[in-house]
Amino acid sequence: MEQTELVFIPFPIIGHLTSALEIAKLITQRDPRFSITIIIMKFPFESIDGMDTDSDSIRFVTLPPVEVCSSTTPSGFFLSEFLKAHIPVVRDAIHELTRSNSVRLAGFVIDMFCTHMIDVADEFGVPSYLFFTSSAAFLGFLLHLQFLHDYEGLDFNKFKDSDAELDVPSFANSVPGKVFPSRMFDKEGGGAETLLYHTRRFREVKGILVNTFIELELHAVRSLSDSTVPEVYPVGPILNTRMGSGGCQQDASAIMSWLDDQPPSSVVFLCFGSRGTFGAEQIKEIAYGLEHSGHRFLWSLRQPPPKGKMDFPSDYESIEEVLPEGFLHRTARIGKVIGWAPQAAVLSHSAVGGFVSHCGWNSLLESVWYGVPVATWPIYAEQQINAFQMVKDLGLATEIKIDYNKDNDYVVSAHEIENGLRNLMNIDSEVRQKRKEMQKISRRVMIDGGSSHFSLGHFIEDMVANIPCKQQRRDT
Repeated sequence: MEQTELVFIPFPIIGHLTSALEIAKLITQRDPRFSITIIIMKFPFESIDGMDTDSDSIRFVTLPPVEVCSSTTPSGFFLSEFLKAHIPVVRDAIHELTRSNSVRLAGFVIDMFCTHMIDVADEFGVPSYLFFTSSAAFLGFLLHLQFLHDYEGLDFNKFKDSDAELDVPSFANSVPGKVFPSRMFDKEGGGAETLLYHTRRFREVKGILVNTFIELELHAVRSLSDSTVPEVYPVGPILNTRMGSGGCQQDASAIMSWLDDQPPSSVVFLCFGSRGTFGAEQIKEIAYGLEHSGHRFLWSLRQPPPKGKMDFPSDYESIEEVLPEGFLHRTARIGKVIGWAPQAAVLSHSAVGGFVSHCGWNSLLESVWYGVPVATWPIYAEQQINAFQMVKDLGLATEIKIDYNKDNDYVVSAHEIENGLRNLMNIDSEVRQKRKEMQKISRRVMIDGGSSHFSLGHFIEDMVANIPCKQQRRDT
């Protein structure tokens, strides 16, 4: 029996990889004709754990390491060089996959940052689809700014550190320059050109899967129903909700045990993502803000990598050394400072009543899924614009900061943090009520009759219709 194979090429960081695995599971569960191969590339500085599945229809192919000089290549160019260096290795892997006459290649599902791989799909004569792991609003933002840059000569630098605003069709409110992703202003490091390159290539694919749902981003999704944009399929929320995946299980047990002893909806959870770290002065201001607020707290505090080294944060060996003197003693009855956190498990716990978040899209979707109100504190990437959308467009978050950026010298004061925490934990707030409603909707959209369930079915139907009748095979 001929096997219909989809190839997934996710960006090799854990948030993108786990989302790719979850959408792969949904596709194979919905249509048993499909099997999926997930191609795993590895950064030299990234350890990838927890990528497994009990599905017989999904398998992983881990590629051999490819040499890219990270020490002398600016970050934006490094990512492009890293992906381009993998093209021949990916090509060989697909050739090996299609060697059998019983395999019918249906297409590639490519991460938003892996668009170089569209060329490999073209070589094999199959269509490409994009998996966009951020919001529909941000997708619309990128497409709109790429159009303005390429056809109307827009200079992004006029918005740098500016209150100037831009009307963007996928946002209900004008977007201020101070929440634009900082990479848009990175010409020397290649960040701006890399974003533009990927966005141009978004337009070449057959369709775009977006990790969102219509009821959350109705305005943005409607704005993308444009003949110049490939069809958009809102199929989210795509989440890995398995409790305690990754990290140290002993630490996770201690964290959950501590939460078990706290009253319902009483704890503020502070967690800033896989790359979220702060300098010494900002850490002290957070500590004072927490202490003065009087709220119970669980704070995931991580150590930045050595300066100039391309690496991920780690846990502190002696966490008390970076905190104000006596802080741990004074807050021992109401707070707990930890390193790594099992975020999904924490957000699902009844003791958690608020989430101070870096506003990565996966984290925001988890907060919606578990009904936990968010106070925004973005740090890098597109997180500022996510924060803006959540606070201003959707009314689903309160603000500590919207435009904080790790590359600036600004320090958020203890007073600002204290006020933000009080607003977050206000039990009668409109934001909290909206969150409860959106939580219910987020669960409904994924089951039969829900909008994302329907959209995924529509994607599968279109994908089947687009499978080439005759496969192009490469000879050895």
